[in-house]
Amino acid sequence: MSPELCATVHLSTSSIEADIWNALVPGTNAVPDNPFLDHAFFLALEASGSAVPETGWQPQHIVLSRGQTPVGLMPLFLKSHSQGEYVFDHAWAEAIERAGGRYYPKLQCSVPFTPVSAPKLLVPSGEAELKSALLDTAQHLAERLSASSVHATFVTEQEAELAENNQWLVRHDTQFHWHNKGYSDFIAFLASLSSRKRKAIKRERRQALVDGLAVEWISGNDLTETHWDHFFEFYQNTGARKWGQPYLTRQFFSLLSQTMPERIVLMLARDGSDYVAGALNLVGKETIYGRYWGCSRDIAFLHFEMCYYQAIDYAIAHKLKTVEAGAQGPHKLARGYAPVVTRSIHWLQNPSLRRTVAGYLEQERKAVARDQEFLAGRKPYKKQEN
Repeated sequence: MSPELCATVHLSTSSIEADIWNALVPGTNAVPDNPFLDHAFFLALEASGSAVPETGWQPQHIVLSRGQTPVGLMPLFLKSHSQGEYVFDHAWAEAIERAGGRYYPKLQCSVPFTPVSAPKLLVPSGEAELKSALLDTAQHLAERLSASSVHATFVTEQEAELAENNQWLVRHDTQFHWHNKGYSDFIAFLASLSSRKRKAIKRERRQALVDGLAVEWISGNDLTETHWDHFFEFYQNTGARKWGQPYLTRQFFSLLSQTMPERIVLMLARDGSDYVAGALNLVGKETIYGRYWGCSRDIAFLHFEMCYYQAIDYAIAHKLKTVEAGAQGPHKLARGYAPVVTRSIHWLQNPSLRRTVAGYLEQERKAVARDQEFLAGRKPYKKQEN
């Protein structure tokens, strides 16, 4: 690292001023384009007890300065497990531990519990030297903390290329995103689909709301603690089935609502006066991001309605370019969502593990490329729309 540069490790988001943090994040008029990179989002995770040392997330955020001026940021955590990441390395941990080594702790650069691709090497000037300095600092920090490795998940394509040039390993996976092609409304979107897919979606939407369910979009100052109480119940129901214990505390949603209300769209399904399901979305400059969903009773196709079709409705109404509805899910393909490549980068201290993982990732990237080609040929659009 250049002698004029200085790296400081912060053990909490609160120790970094919000104005400094957000000035290092891509944004417009000091508002981050991606809501998950906002200082307020990280602060809510930590202040609510969701991403803290007690849950296996010890903040180690790196701020890079040139003289007295902050020029780079890398959100980073020291972790004692691999939960809440959506890029699975459990097999790597088992391999090194079978050989008598130790995989945890590790360093994780990510937005906790959030499989959303966004810049992770936050350098407003775009200087490759500064981004490389962040990677180097993370490596040195791993050595100092006796961490086995450093991982940055859901990075940009440019960051993956830079990391590879710095001898990091690159991993690919697939998500499904919906892209707005200037549709005037949902009917116009349906008109772009093949007849069979169009009819299937119409049927699913009818059946999801057949008993007179109504869906509300709630945001900003209209959000109340009562809304969050209902949603948290739904979130707990689904989280318990998926993970055994939900990652986020009830306080997290209140803090988010207090500090970022204009970025939230809470969609609640109501049966008469009773709420029966909910989906939480955050809105960025060009994208609506679906994050969590849950329900109090099973209703056919309501998950698709709340998480996919309502998000498309919202994106069209607000002229957003993209809907990102979370990780994985090939079933999204039939509902107009297209496959995209996601990327993560990895630095492993153990040379033997590194060689083994490098070989595995080379084959995995080839498999992802084949899957992408296969899926691209099965998009539900009419041929002229593909």
